[in-house]
Amino acid sequence: MADDPFKSGNGGVFIRCHVQPGASKNGVSGLHGNSVKIKLHAPPVDGKANTELVKFIAEFFGVPKSFVEIKSGHSSRQKVLFVNNLSPETARTLL
Repeated sequence: MADDPFKSGNGGVFIRCHVQPGASKNGVSGLHGNSVKIKLHAPPVDGKANTELVKFIAEFFGVPKSFVEIKSGHSSRQKVLFVNNLSPETARTLL
């Protein structure tokens, strides 16, 4: 995943994210280096931010929560998400 935060594979798209937990509200706030910056209201405690991230991304792209998976970075701000049944082009356009 060189400089592009979106990479196709396995019938979906991998998205490199930089997550900011504890924000005033959920939202996408552009790029952070070569990652999509996502602000989450939930605190980074007991997996709450990860749960909210999956829910937020599913709602954002209009897919079931079961289509969104955190592939790496469960305890880090840097994460790689996989969204099933979504193309990099569609993800790039919506974000």
